[in-house]
Amino acid sequence: MVNVTVWNENRHEQKNPKVSAVYPEGIHGTIAAFLGEAQFNVGTATLDEPEHGLTDEVLNQTEVLIWWGHIAHNEVKDEIVEKVKQRVLDGMGLIVLHSGHFSKIFKTLMGTSCDLKWREAGERERLWILDPSHPIAEGLGEYIELESEEMYGEHFDIPAPEELLMVSWFEGGEVFRSACTYRRGKGKVFYFRPGHETYPTYYNKQIQQVITNAVKWAKPLDLPNPVYGNAQPLEKISAK
Repeated sequence: MVNVTVWNENRHEQKNPKVSAVYPEGIHGTIAAFLGEAQFNVGTATLDEPEHGLTDEVLNQTEVLIWWGHIAHNEVKDEIVEKVKQRVLDGMGLIVLHSGHFSKIFKTLMGTSCDLKWREAGERERLWILDPSHPIAEGLGEYIELESEEMYGEHFDIPAPEELLMVSWFEGGEVFRSACTYRRGKGKVFYFRPGHETYPTYYNKQIQQVITNAVKWAKPLDLPNPVYGNAQPLEKISAK
């Protein structure tokens, strides 16, 4: 059983009645609920908890961390970001959702601005599956269609994805690289675009399937620890 922590800023739910009406248990609560039904061991953490809910004990037990943030990226303490980064390098999986593209942890791991175009107009989004053989695409069709979502458009200032799994088309005409994988150290990173707070995206069964699949994909593997620094030769080196 994979240990998953769902981290959510949890500010919109406190300030905007429209958001709390869509996600009465918070975005983190909604995600945790369907992941629990998928037989993962799920906990949640939010920004205003001590250490943002990401204590050493929580992080050390977390095998896959899911991250949603938007209006308070700068309030996340740098020392917590560094701890999360180190856990990823050590093998913890990280799934970054929607506006988490601008989070400190994602920008730190990508090394770029992670900026993009955006528009909130409740337009249709169609996510085309580019690699139906990938584990994250298991159980999906040719595309996922969302009736109302926020638009994200190119250029998306990220490193070239190691695997580009989906491209979104929006009703207004833009396209976007919406499902991207990376490896950082021993850890796997997955960015998944849908999930604006005022739309019921995380109730969509196909979106839930992607996140569930991503948890399985991102879980740590039993890999050897790399050895760095000065190394003794394995074979005898003849004198020159």
